[in-house]
Amino acid sequence: MFKTMLIGMTILACASLAAAQSDDYKKVEVFGGYSYQVIGNDLDDDDVIPDPEYFRGFNTSIAGNVSRYFGLKFDFSGHFKNRPITFGPVLNGIDVDSSRYTYLGGVQLKNNSSEATFKPFVHALVGAAHLRNRVKINDNFCIAIAPTPCPGDFTEKDTGFAAALGGGVDIRASDRIDFRIFQVDYIPTRLFDGRQQTLRLGIGIAFH
Repeated sequence: MFKTMLIGMTILACASLAAAQSDDYKKVEVFGGYSYQVIGNDLDDDDVIPDPEYFRGFNTSIAGNVSRYFGLKFDFSGHFKNRPITFGPVLNGIDVDSSRYTYLGGVQLKNNSSEATFKPFVHALVGAAHLRNRVKINDNFCIAIAPTPCPGDFTEKDTGFAAALGGGVDIRASDRIDFRIFQVDYIPTRLFDGRQQTLRLGIGIAFH
């Protein structure tokens, strides 16, 4: 009986110790927030596509922390813009709705301690970017530039390589919530046989 109680107490003590250790750092981090992109297209002529371009959107991520300072991270973002393209005296001849998405995964270095208040982090991610442009031809363009036949609306899209190097700072608000006061990423992409240099800025909330 004594041996059974001793074994039971030992198991309970080990379980309690393991539980205490598991609370030393946050195991999962889920982030969501506002994001702003400045995109350089490396074009010789920016009459049709401005250089740089400015996109607004969102950024989300989830990180699984395997230790107090090291985690595996997946990052997804979407950014959007509508712009008119004019030709001489023709106003709003063509409207372009653009959507940019990135799908990235990699590693994150951060102090994930449950007691930390000031939490800077850095990450290195690789993956893919997807760009879709929906082009609408307006009637005044057809009348002034191409009366017959008038070209129809069309969509062009491409998917290519993307990476992200960057980081930011989180401030603890409660046991489960951090405020991300800023995040800055350099994101190179390759789309439509061209290279783009992107600066991504963001703020938001991280949940644990």
